[in-house]
Parts: sequence; C-alpha cells; structure tokens
Amino acid sequence: MGASYFFVDAIPFPDETASGAPKALVEEAQRAGARRKYLARGEGGFFSQISWFPGGYTVPAHRHDHDELIMVIEGSLTMLDGGPTLGPLDSMALEAGHEYGFTAGDDGMTFVTIRGAASSTTLA
Repeated sequence: MGASYFFVDAIPFPDETASGAPKALVEEAQRAGARRKYLARGEGGFFSQISWFPGGYTVPAHRHDHDELIMVIEGSLTMLDGGPTLGPLDSMALEAGHEYGFTAGDDGMTFVTIRGAASSTTLA
C-alpha cells in the first residue's frame, strides 16, 4: 500500500490523436483550444483527468462505458437540453451509458473527471 501523487504542472499534455476518443471530437477540441492532462491511470483503482475548456465550447452529446464523477473547479458549464448550470465546486455523478453534453460558460471552465476504470467515449 502506498500513495501516488500527481503534480499537474509536471504532467505533459497527451497526444490526443492516440487517446482512443472519436477523431472528430479530438479535432474539434484541438481547434477550440480544449486541453486535458491525465492524473491517475489506475493507481488506487482510479482514472482521473483535469480538463480546460474555453468559453462557449460545447461537448456534444456522448456517453461513456463507466460511471464518472465530474467536479467543476473554475468557471461553469450548462448541460445540454435545458439541464442545470454547474459552477465552481459543483459536481455530477453520471452512470455508465448515460448520454450527456454541455457547454462551457463565457469564462471557460476547469474540471476534474474521476472514474473507477478506463473508459471509452461514444458520440450520440
């Protein structure tokens, strides 16, 4: 038993073209300036990442094959289809297979995603 530490400034940005995410989603995110860094990649049974999205960036409707918890750190997001707006320190738990999407607030957003396993993404 031990501890794993993740120092965000020391973690490189990944090659998103090799991430397994849908190519169209990766290309749009790169054009818009959306970025992420992987944190835990199985340590302690967790898979996590921190992401930065510019203001107005929309993540299209999609789903994952594992449950996830998303916590907004800075900025805000509004769920698509009339869902709520989450601000700093608000969070949501999403069950595997749940379809969702959101738009970053005017000032952009920073958020952390935590899963109990590696996950794939399927666009709606």
